[in-house]
Amino acid sequence: MTETQGPDIEATLHSIDGEGVARLKSRYATDIDDLWSALTDPKRLARWYADVDGDLRVGGEFTATVHGSGWDGRGRIDLCDPPRRLVVTTWEEKGDEGVVSAELFADGDHTILVIERSGMPLDRVWAYGAGWQTHLEDLAAHLAGQDRSEWPSDSWPRWEELAPSYREMPVVPLER
Repeated sequence: MTETQGPDIEATLHSIDGEGVARLKSRYATDIDDLWSALTDPKRLARWYADVDGDLRVGGEFTATVHGSGWDGRGRIDLCDPPRRLVVTTWEEKGDEGVVSAELFADGDHTILVIERSGMPLDRVWAYGAGWQTHLEDLAAHLAGQDRSEWPSDSWPRWEELAPSYREMPVVPLER
């Protein structure tokens, strides 16, 4: 993370069928194609989020090591509808899958991004919310031209700042 905290982020926490869902919405000062590239191009992903390698097409599996949190696991691309929607399933071990979806909406010369991370235990949904906020702030820094080499080596200090407010957020039940 950098000193720049990035875009305003609207976050909500939910439960669906007994599992946690963190939903975060942010607006970036870039066009939809540039934001899509930042989310899907492995070279750009490595600049703000994770080192990703593998079969990067629908149905393909990949490995990822997330900067900041150190998460190291696998994933599968479930849906790719450029430049609007991306859905991936991730896991460290089989049986421990979660789903990350990204939806992009053009908004004049800006783009709105809605990230939804689902499939986590309800008692940890707040932690995922705080974590994803740090990632979206890192994305904003990348889009603003900041170099990752200038950032701290981990996102835990920022996560620790965010955690209390996420712990206090209500978890609102939703139906699918």
